[in-house]
Amino acid sequence: MQSTVTPTHCPYCALQCGMNLTPAPDGTVEVSERTDFPVNRGALCGKGRTSAAVLASNVRLTSPLVRDEGGTLVPASWDEALDRIAAGLGRTRAEYGPDAVGVFGGGGLTNEKAYTLGKFARVVLGTSQIDYNGRFCMSSAAAAGIKAFGVDRGLPFPLEDIPKSGCVILVGSNLAETMPPSLRFFTELKENGGTLIVIDPRRTKTAEQADLHLAPRPGTDLALALGLLHLVIAEGRVDEEYVRERTAGWEDARAAAMAHWPEYVERITGVSVPQLRETVRLFCEPESAMVLTARGPEQQSKGTDTVGAWINLCLATGRAGRPLSGYGCLTGQGNGQGGREHGQKADQLPGYRKLDDPAARAHVAEVWGVDPDSLPGPGRSAYELLDALGTDIRSLLLMASNPVVSAPRAAHIEERIRSLDFLAVCDVVLSETAALADVVLPVTQWAEETGTTTNLEGRVLLRRRAITPPEGIRSDLEVMHELAARLGVEKGFPTDPEEVFEELRRASAGGAADYSGITYRRLAEENGVFWPCPAEAADVSEGAVPAGEAPAVHPGTPRLFLDRFATPDGRARFVPVSHRAIAEEPDDEYPVLLTTGRVVAQYQSGAQTRRVAELNAAAPGPFVELHPRLAARLGAAEGDPVAVVSRRGRAVAPARITNAIRPDTVFMPFHWPGEGRANTLTNPALDPTSRMPEFKACAVRLEAVSSP
Repeated sequence: MQSTVTPTHCPYCALQCGMNLTPAPDGTVEVSERTDFPVNRGALCGKGRTSAAVLASNVRLTSPLVRDEGGTLVPASWDEALDRIAAGLGRTRAEYGPDAVGVFGGGGLTNEKAYTLGKFARVVLGTSQIDYNGRFCMSSAAAAGIKAFGVDRGLPFPLEDIPKSGCVILVGSNLAETMPPSLRFFTELKENGGTLIVIDPRRTKTAEQADLHLAPRPGTDLALALGLLHLVIAEGRVDEEYVRERTAGWEDARAAAMAHWPEYVERITGVSVPQLRETVRLFCEPESAMVLTARGPEQQSKGTDTVGAWINLCLATGRAGRPLSGYGCLTGQGNGQGGREHGQKADQLPGYRKLDDPAARAHVAEVWGVDPDSLPGPGRSAYELLDALGTDIRSLLLMASNPVVSAPRAAHIEERIRSLDFLAVCDVVLSETAALADVVLPVTQWAEETGTTTNLEGRVLLRRRAITPPEGIRSDLEVMHELAARLGVEKGFPTDPEEVFEELRRASAGGAADYSGITYRRLAEENGVFWPCPAEAADVSEGAVPAGEAPAVHPGTPRLFLDRFATPDGRARFVPVSHRAIAEEPDDEYPVLLTTGRVVAQYQSGAQTRRVAELNAAAPGPFVELHPRLAARLGAAEGDPVAVVSRRGRAVAPARITNAIRPDTVFMPFHWPGEGRANTLTNPALDPTSRMPEFKACAVRLEAVSSP
């Protein structure tokens, strides 16, 4: 008898590539191509091809764990583990108040789980202290997009538009390693006669594909964008009619840009004036062009302003809200987009509503059946929440995140986690953070549960259950249902994901991220539906329509802003910004800049990918990438251990010597714990708007290390 083939999506990055899963007689799961999904057309990277390896029982958690009197995590029953969590959270709430209980989520949670986690924090625990690791992903781009356009959606157009554009500027993204299947869109762009410009301090595999590669000093992307806008103005390339008819605030933004003349920008960035002029020519001459940013310009203490400067460049040249043109952000985490739309972010309610908006509170409270006044206000951002652990926040419920590896100033955050009165973690594997918990709950994975995610295009997708989870494994929805009941809330936390999604539809209706016209039935029949996708109010009111049906069918919105922007008057907003230095410039004691990033065979904190033999063979551990001149001054040869020291700590990893990086910069990937943990070094200086830490630039020194 032939096994059932289930079409679904990859559990890793925000492409959410389509794949097929087939259970094999030996209990393993086969991953195969799914060519009908337009984002990847069957192509999968190594992480996607090996994603089923983490489903194996010898890799993942299979039983709840509790810490015994001797301090060891030992297997326990579900009732004992859930009782301990309810008691721990409840005790903290009773002794210190609801805000002494924290909740930390993850960008890998489905929409249903992210929605329920936000509701659980505010309705069951009554705490304002909830945020998630997606804050470390694209929060700066989100903040800048809201300022300029009135709404944040990673890409306001589908990926399929990229090859048809005339020019794409890719800022701080190494797609060839972080999202390999997406590189074909840029290959097709060049095949169609378009131009690819890559901005990165390293000559990455992506930069090697570019027609023009600019290698600015880390942390100077803001000055670079302003210098390009200065040249656009000076060379008479402003689309005056577009600026007049579709934007506001141009004069102030123009004045700010004119203070950044080319020679000044060259001194700041290291990018030559001829390269600046060539970039402007290539960007402005075609009929259409795009700017796409990623973590490089966003993970800075001025990330919101930096993205805003790139948006200003698009607006001044008429490259937003027009076909095949626009600004977009390449979201990183699997459900980084949907994860922040529905309530696990500190300041948001479902539908991308603001928590401090009385109308938004009233709408969501009605759906939840609670008094709007009972909902707490906005809480701390991710790093600020983690930094408060063990002081203001005494207990923490953590889902699908590994901040011991992924947070900036990671050694300090590890100390804060260790100082908690109580820590409960829900995860698939025993991550470095889970290993510190008082209770660890093993939860279902992507292939073992149904749920929706929203990819980097704003395309809502249905991930289907393909296999039955091992006995003793429960879903996060079941966990929250059981904990809510133990904490005195018997209703409102269903375990069926479709039932949760139906409530999410009602809660999001009328919001910026409106999912009310999307149903599981539609998602099963279509290759995703782009939000906003509204329905008539009557169609989503309680009981008006059977679950899974929406009579008023909206087609979804693949392309935003073609008619108007999501601002009160429909105009995009220029935001005047000026260059400022990174929070920690090099000096005599710390003369080199560190920047961090990913490698193709590992993902995020590596909690799952480091458990896959094939991926570990390709990327077995951390390294320090440095220029030959820097290596010569240090006396380091290829493979020698090198210590990288910042004001926050010390990391040691083998040297990787290459001409592909600036001589004043070193690079470390951030996937590993231990002595090679890159985030031991990184700077938690926060962007004042997005509260994004400055992962991408900090001052360090290098030290030779004697081989053992």
